[in-house]
Amino acid sequence: MKDALLATLIDEHAAVEAFASLLAFEEKALTTADGIDVLPQIVEKKTTLTQRMAGLEKARDAQLAGLGLPAGRKGIEMACDGDSRLAGQWALLKGSTERARRQNLTIGMMVRTRMEHNRRALAILRGETGNGTSMLYGPDGRLPAFGL
Repeated sequence: MKDALLATLIDEHAAVEAFASLLAFEEKALTTADGIDVLPQIVEKKTTLTQRMAGLEKARDAQLAGLGLPAGRKGIEMACDGDSRLAGQWALLKGSTERARRQNLTIGMMVRTRMEHNRRALAILRGETGNGTSMLYGPDGRLPAFGL
């Protein structure tokens, strides 16, 4: 049963590494003018990988239950006690997961910054004065004062 658990950890590690690669690609896309065009494909692949990782985590929890261990981190750490193969693979998975988590936080900050930049640009184009009123363009793109 521990061999199946080891195989699942290996598969999880591969999935997280693939996810991290997508995050690096996404970060690059967010920093280039034409990168926006590839974002829908990246999001689709990230969704598929996220589902795969969730399925592998469920499989790992089921395997831990089969070994009479609790699910999650506590169970896998108990399974790693005295098994250097599991412990080594678990360490690799934790390292990859932490790197991907940090990458994801960076991308989140980049997206928020871009959204704020766009919000400010729209406010300028609308001629917003800071009190919520518009002096130039309306929501339909027309100039309210001139009816254009």
